[in-house]
Amino acid sequence: QVQLVQSGGGLVQAGGSLRLSCAASGRTFRTYAMGWFRQAGKEREFVAAISWSGLNRNYADSVKGRFTISRDNNALNTVYLQMNSLEPEDTAVYLCAAISTSTVRYAPSRDQEYDYWGQGSQVTVSS
Repeated sequence: QVQLVQSGGGLVQAGGSLRLSCAASGRTFRTYAMGWFRQAGKEREFVAAISWSGLNRNYADSVKGRFTISRDNNALNTVYLQMNSLEPEDTAVYLCAAISTSTVRYAPSRDQEYDYWGQGSQVTVSS
């Protein structure tokens, strides 16, 4: 089992930046691919994912060049989402997710592939 606890988020003006964090506890974090999703309505939208090795990062087209996903597999066991040049369309609840894997470059974009989820963080971007 992996428990995911999120922090960060909040209210920011368009063009600003925020950083989300997702701290994992429980079983070995290093063998989990991690993802970020967001939900503004009924559907959950993929944002970014990173393989357990950190060698593969996958981004939605809408956030490429603006968002960066990273992870610390050492003592902090945390995955981050740095969000720059935020737009009102980025307003949503952001959720981190984890899936156990031994595949070095596995970084899935489908939410159905993830087993564990954080509690969600509200991000609001004002125009």
